[in-house]
Amino acid sequence: MRILAAGLVVVLGLFLSAQTAMASPARAAVDRFFPEADRLAEPAGEPPAVAVFRGDTQIGLLFETNDVAPIPAYSGEPVNMLVGMDMDGVITGVRVLEHSEPIMLVGIPDSKLEDFVNQYVTRAIRDRVRVGLSPRQREGFKYVDGVAGATVTVVVMGEAIMRGARQMAVAHGLVDPDAVPAVVPATVRKDVFEPGDWDQLLDQGGVGRMRISRGDVDAAFSGTDAEHVDTAPPGTEDETFVDLYAAYLNVPSVGRNLIGDDHYDRIMGRLEDGEHAIMLMAQGHYSFKGSGFVRGGIFDRIQLMQGETAIQFRDTDLVRAPQLVAEGTPRFSERDIFVVRAEHDFDPGRPWELELLVRRQVGALDSVFVNFAMEYQPPEAWFDYPEPPAQLAEDDGRPLWVTVWEDRVMHIIVLGAGLTLLTFILMFQDVLARRPKLLLRLRNAFLVYTVVFIGWYALAQLSVVNIFTFTNALSTNFQWSTFLMDPMMFILWTFVAATLLLWGRGVYCGWLCPFGAMQELINEISRKLKVPQLELPWAVHERLWSLKYLILLGLFGISLHSLATAEIYAEVEPFKTAITMRWQREWGFVLYAGILLAISIVNRKFFCRYMCPLGAGLAIPARIRLFDWLKRHKECGTPCQICANECEVQAIHPDGRINANECHYCLDCQVTYWNDRKCPPLIARRKRREKAEKVSSGSQGGGFPEIRVNKQAAESVRARQPSVRKEVTS
Repeated sequence: MRILAAGLVVVLGLFLSAQTAMASPARAAVDRFFPEADRLAEPAGEPPAVAVFRGDTQIGLLFETNDVAPIPAYSGEPVNMLVGMDMDGVITGVRVLEHSEPIMLVGIPDSKLEDFVNQYVTRAIRDRVRVGLSPRQREGFKYVDGVAGATVTVVVMGEAIMRGARQMAVAHGLVDPDAVPAVVPATVRKDVFEPGDWDQLLDQGGVGRMRISRGDVDAAFSGTDAEHVDTAPPGTEDETFVDLYAAYLNVPSVGRNLIGDDHYDRIMGRLEDGEHAIMLMAQGHYSFKGSGFVRGGIFDRIQLMQGETAIQFRDTDLVRAPQLVAEGTPRFSERDIFVVRAEHDFDPGRPWELELLVRRQVGALDSVFVNFAMEYQPPEAWFDYPEPPAQLAEDDGRPLWVTVWEDRVMHIIVLGAGLTLLTFILMFQDVLARRPKLLLRLRNAFLVYTVVFIGWYALAQLSVVNIFTFTNALSTNFQWSTFLMDPMMFILWTFVAATLLLWGRGVYCGWLCPFGAMQELINEISRKLKVPQLELPWAVHERLWSLKYLILLGLFGISLHSLATAEIYAEVEPFKTAITMRWQREWGFVLYAGILLAISIVNRKFFCRYMCPLGAGLAIPARIRLFDWLKRHKECGTPCQICANECEVQAIHPDGRINANECHYCLDCQVTYWNDRKCPPLIARRKRREKAEKVSSGSQGGGFPEIRVNKQAAESVRARQPSVRKEVTS
């Protein structure tokens, strides 16, 4: 009983402490957000909020943004903030409670984040707030400064603050819900089509344009700390900084004329109800995709604005644009299609704006942002504007990941074809090993496919972070739908899991890793050019194997404490720089990745052998592989050392054993295994076979010459016999 009572006391204490911890942020914020307040009510309403009182008069609300506007930020998780708002809908304070943004943990102090959210104090729910300056301060807009290196994060945070405040004001009676008019989106008239060329689309308003010169950018930064940073050289002020175009593709007169009937039908067939396709096209010095173009990230240079709603695009919203077919279309350095999801309640029949963010670095951590806006006014003749219905139609309940897979059909087909070919190579490796030239050509072609398609095009470079994310999901709220959202990564991980059981770690490291393939191709070229190779002594090489396992253990320990922190230290992998972001990063990351590739000129796959935590992570489960496909002779290692000396990743021990944890499955040793001109046991067997064949051919087809020779010898002996007898007698 005493033990039971003690347990109840402990549980009760933990419960009360948890309740106190939950309430403490709200109570701590009262003095700063509402200095005149004297009490707080209990959380109430839907979404929940805490009413703030002075005496018996309510003076405001406190709420958490995750309860009302949980917008995913750069990490894929929302930033939770405590927001104070008075009864007039004016924000009185903002405090960051929790975030999972790795970028905020590297070089960006908390004071920067606090300064950013404090800019929203005194902003009202009716204000139209933008991150960054504007080259022309448009009436009705208010601007806040961004945070260098965290553009995506702060844009999402600002949207969560303003959207959450507006929804809370309506839900808790600060604003009369009837005063907010219900807007039913316009629908595209599919029966309206008018052929037109590029110039006609521009004149009709089907294609919007914003040209920014280098002089325009200099003028926009005039009067700021970045006024004299990256300015245009004299005489280049009229050069194009970016010539940006936008088109709403759902309209047949726009989509069919721009991309042709086949591509139009294909793209429209992929869109769910309420989804829209926006095509962006540009030429000039500046890219509209920017540094946010990473797997799982947000495009941090563009956003679509309609009324009070800001729409950011993630990588899953991107669709590769086909060739433009409209007559008179200019050449563009980049063009892409972005999908506006149904959750944004976008109205294609109302005006909208495309905002382009331009940043200039003014210090190690400080930047100044300027916001340019393109206004898009859709022609009313292309839309139907219905009356508000009594009830909006419900969706069909299809999971979002199904739509994503439909959007990636061609990617999936090409990846599936490549994995099928690799399976064929692995299953029939003995047949191919007897044809070394064919195997070499297949392997080099596949490595190029891995770098170009799997790496740079599909952005399907696996990372040790994927292992930590999966492990963390198993211990929390695992959902298959989360992993199905990225079909390329899901298919690749499924294939890797299967090959780990059948062949081991080497299939991924030797065939499917884009960075590993890049190193191997570089080394292959250097060997063709007779560049001397530097190999470490076996004793040193064997001990350096353990380094990658130590790195893996360190990262895993950090991930148990904080997955976001582990993602930061996982930059020991150069994959993000060289593959995912295609070298579009800060010079330090580029230098690090470049050094590792430069080492590959004189040492094959140095990073893979000694430093790669992903390879170490794959080697551990690969120890339970079911088969040993790599064949060995009993003479291997004792005394023959040919394979051990020729293994370019030194995965063969001097005693002839293949270390499957370090093998990259290049199959070079199998080529030697079947080569009876190179492998000593096979050479000996071949010579014995050839000798036996000579003897056999002589006994069967050459018998008469032997008999003839014997008869001649016998006659010679007889001819000498009389003289011999005489000699013996005498």
